[in-house]
Amino acid sequence: MVNVTLSIPNELKEKMDTFEEINWSAVAREAFDEKIRDMEFIKKLKAKSRIKEEDALKWGKEVSRALSNRLRAMK
Repeated sequence: MVNVTLSIPNELKEKMDTFEEINWSAVAREAFDEKIRDMEFIKKLKAKSRIKEEDALKWGKEVSRALSNRLRAMK
C-alpha cells in the first residue's frame, strides 16, 4: 500500500483529534473511492450522451451529496 500525505487546516485536525476511535485513513480511502466511482459514472454518462460537461459534473455532485447523506443516516 502507498502512503499519501494530506494537508488539512489546523481547526479540522483539532476536531479530528477529538474522535480518537475513528480510523481517519479508512475514512479518507472510502471518500477517495466514492469520488472515483462518481467520476467514473460521470465519464460513462458523458461518453454515451450529449449533455454538457458542466451538467454532468453538477449531477455528479448531487449524486455524491445524496450518497453521503444516505451514509450519514445509516450511522
